[in-house]
Amino acid sequence: MELRALRYFVTVADELHFGRAAERLHIAQPAVSQQIARLERELGVRLLDRSPRRVRLTEAGQRVLDAARRTLAAAEQVQVAAVQVPTTVRIGTAAGMTARLERGIDALRERAPEFDVVLVDLPIDARLNAVRHGELDLALTRGVRSVPGLTVLPTWTERLFAVVSQRHPAADRGAVSLAELADHTLRVPARKHDPPLHDALVLALHDTGLCPKAGRPTGALQDTIVEVGSDPRSWTVLPAGQVSEIRSTRVRSIPLEPAITIAGSIVVATGSASNAVECVVAAFRDDPAG
Repeated sequence: MELRALRYFVTVADELHFGRAAERLHIAQPAVSQQIARLERELGVRLLDRSPRRVRLTEAGQRVLDAARRTLAAAEQVQVAAVQVPTTVRIGTAAGMTARLERGIDALRERAPEFDVVLVDLPIDARLNAVRHGELDLALTRGVRSVPGLTVLPTWTERLFAVVSQRHPAADRGAVSLAELADHTLRVPARKHDPPLHDALVLALHDTGLCPKAGRPTGALQDTIVEVGSDPRSWTVLPAGQVSEIRSTRVRSIPLEPAITIAGSIVVATGSASNAVECVVAAFRDDPAG
């Protein structure tokens, strides 16, 4: 039994006229008559009483009509479900991006609620390799300008903050300039932990024309916070997203003036443009953070 035959039957039952039913279906009237006759043979019952002047449902036809409507409605639901299968979007992330992720994903849900987002926290090198090998659809990064085999899509800018000990002379300031920090030791995480971010921070500071006194590189970010919090003569510089996740009460974050920013990007495999990627980029580009 074909859905087409049921659809033709329901249309004839609505119109009680083969000619008008054929017009609604945009087919020739004989094709409608043939499908109805075939359906009657398959079911072994007469569905319609035909006369030169009118067409009416038989008792069996009325029962079949109700069932046919339910069947066609169920078939339509199946088609809708097939179209709306959730698209999984695998996004590579890192520490210090929670607020940006929350706002970006909220915007994405409004734009494309059918997307099922999976977040994967990885170090920068592993994050980019996962995109390269198809294990991630895209990755959020800071400071990345170009990557072989991948496409870097600049998506947001993020303001830099000075982070100092609570005992630092500038700890109570509403803003601070690099010149005011020049006599204090700058501590940044070693380049091996996040080369693009490290290089972007150093370049952003260098582009100001000022050269803060650099101290020994620290370990990971949490180690940097601990060491700076214990030394009132040192400081570090971090993007807004990482600053928002500092939980230590021993340090203060202060906006740098004049403002200095670094770029945030979404990295995708070259040639992998898709509706999902476009929606994610648009959602994060709209993000006002930073």
